[in-house]
Amino acid sequence: MEPENRTKPFEAVYLPVGVPTFHLQSAQQEFEASKALLRDISDAVAVPGEMLLSLDALQSFLQGRTPDLVIFQNITFANAAYISEVLALCSCPVVLWTLREPVIDGGRLRLNSLTGAYSAANTLRALRAEPFTYVFGAPGEEKVRQTLAAAICAAQLKCRLRSLRMAAIGHTPEGFGFGRALDNELRGVFGVRLESIEARELIDKARSYTEAETREYLALAETRMLGLEKMPEQNRMDFARLYRAYREYAEERGIGALASRCWPDFFTAFGTPVCAVLSILNDLGIAAACEGDLYGALSMYLAMQAAGQPAFFGDPVSLDEAENTLTFWHCGMAACSLAQPEPGACTGVHCNRKIGPTMEFGCRPAPAVTVFRIGKKPDGGFRFLVARGQALEKPRQFYGTSVVVKTQSPVRTFVEQTVRGGWEPHFAVAYGDAARVLTILGDMLNIEVQEY
Repeated sequence: MEPENRTKPFEAVYLPVGVPTFHLQSAQQEFEASKALLRDISDAVAVPGEMLLSLDALQSFLQGRTPDLVIFQNITFANAAYISEVLALCSCPVVLWTLREPVIDGGRLRLNSLTGAYSAANTLRALRAEPFTYVFGAPGEEKVRQTLAAAICAAQLKCRLRSLRMAAIGHTPEGFGFGRALDNELRGVFGVRLESIEARELIDKARSYTEAETREYLALAETRMLGLEKMPEQNRMDFARLYRAYREYAEERGIGALASRCWPDFFTAFGTPVCAVLSILNDLGIAAACEGDLYGALSMYLAMQAAGQPAFFGDPVSLDEAENTLTFWHCGMAACSLAQPEPGACTGVHCNRKIGPTMEFGCRPAPAVTVFRIGKKPDGGFRFLVARGQALEKPRQFYGTSVVVKTQSPVRTFVEQTVRGGWEPHFAVAYGDAARVLTILGDMLNIEVQEY
């Protein structure tokens, strides 16, 4: 469970602004259709009872509201005073929505929404540092629906970040500094709270449990993991102890995402890897990355939230130009629910240390996946990597867990550009087309987005 620090539920507001000197019958039709669309997308959008055709009407509707997203629509032309008033009253992200001119017949200009959009955009760029989301089209157009839905989802996700508590469990290994994060940095840029705990504290906690105290957790794990009963008894019980320690810590502290140290400590000091524990946490909705990669864990969290299901976490390890595919792999901590139905979420031993349990499977196919990473630039700033693709039905590619992604762009170009661009070696793969949501979120956070 994540702690909820917000004092009010998420709310977006729809602001259909204009002036009464245009064709109000046409404007009213667009207004009714726009309201119906927004209500169909989300019940968290507040809509006015009538078009806001004066500054007084706009101010009256916004009075007492502190929205998390503004959907600013030129129902007709309106000068820049309208958007200036909105920016003075609201500090949240803005979606600028331009309506298509409904009739072109050589007669009267009905709405002139597009000129109003230019006026509003000029002022938005002058007064706001972060980019805004722009939508052009009538309420009945599918692209309009998709963009508005993605913007609302991104704004909800931006708010959810302010409630997110992350945990760093142990230190990142030497040479893996790309995953380290400062608490002030996470709080200032993303609104996320970070706490830290030594890995040995959870190891000691795990050791304190008796076999009877962990039987329940072993039984729960066996409902997800195939072949766990074949592991040596000591490893099975130590895994169950570790699972209980991690799960109770996350639940008691309200942790929504974590990055855990894994090697060498859990092999040398505990004798059982943490891989499968992280796998189950991911299944439970707690984004869990290994090798202490906090920005990898946050990437997973955003990918999971945007797509609505667990995300894969791993390294790009192999490309096939003929298939235009890139294989992402890791030692064995992918969520069990990502496994192909046959043979399922199998259990094995670590590829290097030969100690289990780890997860051993190829991930299931999907018509759309999104490769995502929160990256750090050399100057300390942040950037998002977003790439579309599909997951192919492929068996496990190497010991551990793997997913084979057919990228939308040429795979060799993707690899060459991301290597030359200095991107981190860990990526999240969201199961679903989350690209639009994550791109809009980057704009809302004023973070550079690089789409591949």
